[in-house]
Amino acid sequence: MSSATTPIRFGIIGCAEIARKVSRAISLSPNATLLAVGSRSIDKAQKFISDNGLPASTIPLAPYDAVLDHPSVDAVYVPLPTSLHVTWAVAAAKKGKHVLLEKPTALCVEELDVILEACRENRVQFMDSTMWMHHPRTEKMGELISDPTRFGEVKTVDSIFTFMADEDFLQNDIRVKPDLDALGALGDAGWYCIRSILWANSYQLPKTAVALRAPIKNNAGVIIACGAQLLWADGRSATLNCSFLAHLTMQMTVIGTKGALHVTDFIIPYEEEKGSFTFVSDAGFTELVTGWVPVPSKHEVTADLPQEARMVREFSRLVKLIKEEGKEPETKWPEITRKTQLVIDAVKKSVDNGFEPVDIIG
Repeated sequence: MSSATTPIRFGIIGCAEIARKVSRAISLSPNATLLAVGSRSIDKAQKFISDNGLPASTIPLAPYDAVLDHPSVDAVYVPLPTSLHVTWAVAAAKKGKHVLLEKPTALCVEELDVILEACRENRVQFMDSTMWMHHPRTEKMGELISDPTRFGEVKTVDSIFTFMADEDFLQNDIRVKPDLDALGALGDAGWYCIRSILWANSYQLPKTAVALRAPIKNNAGVIIACGAQLLWADGRSATLNCSFLAHLTMQMTVIGTKGALHVTDFIIPYEEEKGSFTFVSDAGFTELVTGWVPVPSKHEVTADLPQEARMVREFSRLVKLIKEEGKEPETKWPEITRKTQLVIDAVKKSVDNGFEPVDIIG
């Protein structure tokens, strides 16, 4: 097999539910293949392979170290609880494995910096698994809000991700356990909101974060619903709301001086093959103020692959450049991840400090 067609060989560390989706994404990506699944036991790894209809050639491995020690594994996807990320992402980097890391990537930016430094030192690619970033709709939306004639300058962003968790989730899911995913809804759902706000603002960090009052925590003290306002020195603002206690909503609105964009399924499109959004520019009212002129236009963007498979494809492309052409790892992705983590940390600190404003220092 020529280097042009040799796929990047993945190992998965951990059999979390989200790993089912990413294992499918790896199989759909034309430049990737799933070589191994690692778990704490061989039986669990084999069950994951069987239950998800993965190729019989997929190797079950245990414990996690066995994936990192396998000489044919090029890259690892790590869907472990956030509290284990720094241990296993660093271990992977030190073994020369490229790291696709589930979000939230760390419990705090200090932990994330340890991960990123290990990746830099070992010249391995890092990317977090924020899948919607890779949908072609995201690129199209970005083109419109970057158009000074049709959109103008960004003034405010509103981002919401909520879902109504059942009682089993609220009692037993790792995202409500302080020893596993202590950031709770802020780290899980809030990650997407904060990433979308940064995306809309060309990844310029806000100056200040202020948590909204009355966040909801479970009996263990983990946030299960919260909100925040983000402020820039030039007057831009954004709000985010994330919750495990409200109906499924994935909404983002970006308002500029000349236009506005609205998308109601920005994290997971209603339909896998396409995504839509509305956009309006220079809107006003009809003569008797009975309607809008013009009305927002609907834009639909088709995808050649599901967004998670496009993520794997892009990650694998970058890995192949490093592996076969001696290129340096792409710095865009770790930089975006770090900015997202900085804002997560600031919102959490504001919650913990009685909703006082917290300065964000990059």
